[in-house]
Amino acid sequence: MDTRGGEGDAAGGETGRPVGIDALLERVRSGYERVGPAEAHTAALAGEALLVDIRYAALRERDGLIPGAHVVERNELEWRLDPLGSHRLPEATGHDLRVVVLCNEGYASSLAAESLHRLGLHRATDLVGGFQAWREAGLPVTGPTGAS
Repeated sequence: MDTRGGEGDAAGGETGRPVGIDALLERVRSGYERVGPAEAHTAALAGEALLVDIRYAALRERDGLIPGAHVVERNELEWRLDPLGSHRLPEATGHDLRVVVLCNEGYASSLAAESLHRLGLHRATDLVGGFQAWREAGLPVTGPTGAS
């Protein structure tokens, strides 16, 4: 069975044919411009982007947190960032909000950003390399600094 998907498939494999994760990530990422740690940091400091950390608790406890980033469990992300939702974060005020989603290494965050695009958050993106790239860039981290 060919799991690469055809050219006409949408990110989620709308034609019903299986799509492998590598092909899915490539398609998802082609739909928006990803950002690096320095750009994300600068945008967050300037109040131009909302950093959203979707790493699970064990990784946050092991590696620490990015100051000012909003911790939102992945299974709650869409509810917390939907500007029309009743469970949204106070900062989720409109569909023009620039959101930078980060996970541990920059894979799950790509899928999460694509999901936010489907909600109309057209400026949603993710952090290339995730938290690990942020930390390796020497950007601020609070809490534990255990080795990965």
